[in-house]
Amino acid sequence: MFGYPTSFDTLFDDFARINRELDDAFSTWGAPASIRAVARGSFPPINIGASDDEVHIYAFAPGLDPAALDISVQRNLLTMAGRRAIDRSEEAEYYLGERFAGEFRRVMTLPDDVDPDRVEATYRDGVLHVQVQRSEQGKPRQIPVQ
Repeated sequence: MFGYPTSFDTLFDDFARINRELDDAFSTWGAPASIRAVARGSFPPINIGASDDEVHIYAFAPGLDPAALDISVQRNLLTMAGRRAIDRSEEAEYYLGERFAGEFRRVMTLPDDVDPDRVEATYRDGVLHVQVQRSEQGKPRQIPVQ
């Protein structure tokens, strides 16, 4: 364990290297966790929640420039696009890279009753929060019985 490497140490190093290489090769082929989910490794990961009045989308995306984000709503499709740059030292040798770098684009289907004219987006502490109001027509209303 300490001192000179044994054959077990090099064997486990080889297994770890093979495991990393397989993860790198097949990470984008992973099956989604549910019918509404996307493949493992999609960026940014999101949570979507809804109430009677609005829909909330949270995208976990640290390291973005909020001014460079492109967010649009067309009918009931929300599109988030942008670019994430990661500074890497030319002198360092990287043997594992789990942080996403590059351009991304996510398209999500929202409920049919959202109002595309009432959308707000904020970016704070690495979380993009998009709030979409529901239209008045889609909200439940009480009907009096006479």
